[in-house]
Amino acid sequence: MIGIVTKSTGSWYDVKSEAGKKMLCRIRGKFRIKGIKTTNPVAVGDMVDYHLEPDKDTGLITHIYPRKNYVLRRSINLSKQYHILAANIDQVFVTVTLMQPVTTTVFIDRILVTAEAYNIPAIILLNKMDLLNTNDLQERKETLKDTYQTAGYQVLELSAETGYNINELKALMTGKTSMFTGHSGSGKSSLINAVDPNLNIKTGKISEAHRQGKHTTTFAEMHDLVFGGHIIDTPGIRGFGVVDIKAEELDGYFPEIFTYKTNCKFHNCRHLNEPGCAVKPAVQTGTIPLSRYKSYLQLLEEIENDFGPYR
Repeated sequence: MIGIVTKSTGSWYDVKSEAGKKMLCRIRGKFRIKGIKTTNPVAVGDMVDYHLEPDKDTGLITHIYPRKNYVLRRSINLSKQYHILAANIDQVFVTVTLMQPVTTTVFIDRILVTAEAYNIPAIILLNKMDLLNTNDLQERKETLKDTYQTAGYQVLELSAETGYNINELKALMTGKTSMFTGHSGSGKSSLINAVDPNLNIKTGKISEAHRQGKHTTTFAEMHDLVFGGHIIDTPGIRGFGVVDIKAEELDGYFPEIFTYKTNCKFHNCRHLNEPGCAVKPAVQTGTIPLSRYKSYLQLLEEIENDFGPYR
């Protein structure tokens, strides 16, 4: 039988058949020794072959079909551990909040770089607009929107609490397989419930002590949307390490930096202190936002520390 993996708990997988019937499945051990260096050889969104185990109500996954794309992250604390968040997706929604909790631009940029590397369109969801009740917060919102719209990303203001722009989000999701990611507490599950109340995904409150979200989504899971399409809800993450990106490729995953790099004097310009660099003047004039350039520098240093300098 052919099916799609709709939930992964590490050892077991929910697989939905083409007829819509779900079966709890496990994998053959040989999948773990095929050179797959991820913590999860099978991911939500994977198309697989499977069959019913003899004398059991569970299934066995025997084959994984090639993926058109996937989102891979590296743990910040466990640098050698890689994890596929989801596979075969049409778009990534990055859920961002300016408070309760605060989403840093570095965190946003790490996800965007990963999406760019695998040619997955990314849309920024600026959630909890109902909490932005001061001029300072409104200014921060406009700065963030300008930063990412300048880079070519769509930024959608939302409020799961009030329903603000939920219909616009629903229109973007219709007929597509979308992945939601973001910090714990950024409101991913609340937004999904607002889009499709029938799903009734568990949500949690922000920790008053640490102003961080609690992990209410324990495992990645795909849900069918009543209006057409699929949504993959992923566990909230506090750190997002990129992987499988070379130093010489990195500037190509920052669209606004890539625009200027073609004017650099040297083709292998790292945009640090090289003569004739076209990127740094654009940063100095504000054409390229400083926060984006700082993210580029931080990621470049991490990649070169792991895989060697720019060649």
